Amino acid sequence: MDRKKRVINDPGCQQLVGYRTEIDAQSGLCCVSLDLAPQHKNRNGLLHGGIVATLMDVACGNAASQYFDPELHPPVVTVSLTLSYVAAARTGRVMASAIISGGGRSLAYVAGELLDDNDDVLATASGVFKRISS
Repeated sequence: MDRKKRVINDPGCQQLVGYRTEIDAQSGLCCVSLDLAPQHKNRNGLLHGGIVATLMDVACGNAASQYFDPELHPPVVTVSLTLSYVAAARTGRVMASAIISGGGRSLAYVAGELLDDNDDVLATASGVFKRISS
């Protein structure tokens, strides 16, 4: 693995949903990928909006954490997360990515998007995240 990229393995939600998180320590870009399976879909066979929100929150939150300290990866909480659902997905892999758009001492502003296998936009996000003490 590239030393500039770090894979995050969390025992909770990540294990339940099945996504993979990778952070580029140099740029702060966070990518979260998920191979769609039946448990990720709604009753219409489409990627569930709650799963979309989860992937976007994870990508944006990890990018925010990098903003405060790429080495320590401090904990952050979501202050706000605004999503726009653009298109639906049924099969394949989806990839959420997020990057810092600004911030200060305790708040980070993040922009993200969710793409399908064809690089079509499925959703966009903007979020505000607050650094908390561990």
